[in-house]
Amino acid sequence: MEGIIEFIKTTGFAQIADNWLQLVMIAIACILLYLAIVKKYEPLLLVPIAFGMLLTNIPGAGMYHTEIFSNEAHAINWAALGGADPSVTAGLIDYLYLGVKLGIYPCLIFMGVGAMTDFGPLIANPKSLILGAAAQLGIFVAFVLAKLLGFAGAAAASIGIIGGADGPTAILVTSQLAPNILGPVAVAAYSYMALVPVIQPPIMKLLTTKKERRIVMDQLRPVSQVEKILFPIIVTIFVSFLLPSATPLVGSLMLGNLFKECGAVDRLSKTVQNELINIVTIFLGISVGATATAEVFLQLDTLKIIALGVLAFAFGTAGGVLLAKLMNLFTKKKINPLIGSAGVSAVPMAARVSQVVGQKENPQNFLLMHAMGPNVAGVIGSAIAAGVFLSLF
Repeated sequence: MEGIIEFIKTTGFAQIADNWLQLVMIAIACILLYLAIVKKYEPLLLVPIAFGMLLTNIPGAGMYHTEIFSNEAHAINWAALGGADPSVTAGLIDYLYLGVKLGIYPCLIFMGVGAMTDFGPLIANPKSLILGAAAQLGIFVAFVLAKLLGFAGAAAASIGIIGGADGPTAILVTSQLAPNILGPVAVAAYSYMALVPVIQPPIMKLLTTKKERRIVMDQLRPVSQVEKILFPIIVTIFVSFLLPSATPLVGSLMLGNLFKECGAVDRLSKTVQNELINIVTIFLGISVGATATAEVFLQLDTLKIIALGVLAFAFGTAGGVLLAKLMNLFTKKKINPLIGSAGVSAVPMAARVSQVVGQKENPQNFLLMHAMGPNVAGVIGSAIAAGVFLSLF
């Protein structure tokens, strides 16, 4: 009988009484799984994130221990595991989380993104680099607002980077600067990335006239293979010299793109685009989701982070559109302002939104390739913004 009683005490059903908030987190994880699987909101990352959230909130499972990673020195403190209880051992996600803590997973995902991205539209129209930079406005607006709401500088930087619409960048910055809010930041970043087709069009229409949305842009010039090969090398050198802290992200992005464009390493390019990025996505999602424990997630600060995230997206969209309108005052060849909204990164979804909104106004208008310029510029811009924050904090 004593054995049966001891067994019952070890079950999650018995332990949930000590922290019923874990049930709330399990319910939230199930809602996120529903949104990912049924509504198709960024399923490739939201499914592993939600399942990681589910696993970490199972009473007694012991798959993730925040005390190992939460010290102020940002070092991994294995001695803190279980406090004074020698029977507590590291869980599976503790080991998987090392790739997040050490900044490995986001860089590998950037390598995959680079291998799947065509920088041709950006090379053909260098002006789109400015539009991508303008769309980073949301990052710095959210950063200032977070500071005004009482967040420390490092946490405010982590919240602001949500506006870059770049999940791996948000995860890298937050894991280095404010790991205690990684769960809420990651959920907000990927949720809003999935909602780009919902968030952006009303802002784009509000800030442009019907005439502006109907502007037809000239076809982009062809880009040679030599240009495509030189571009990632030159960008890596320039950005790394300018901002060394951005080198891991920008260097990984450009290496992946060089794999794609040089034509000499097709096997590596295919591996990075498929097997590598898929495996890392699984590990990254589960690890990040596991940081969303009840103690961290169910706080007022989480609601602030979610609200600031949507403001960051809104200001980023507005920044790109408004700069395009400003550029039209000084250029003969007019730019359709809709492509400016693609600078929020979110490749290639934001570019597709520009295309869809433009074609509704003018069925003969094809903005996708033009929008890809600011879109990939936004990826570079968010990496540079991340480097700035990492340097400052």
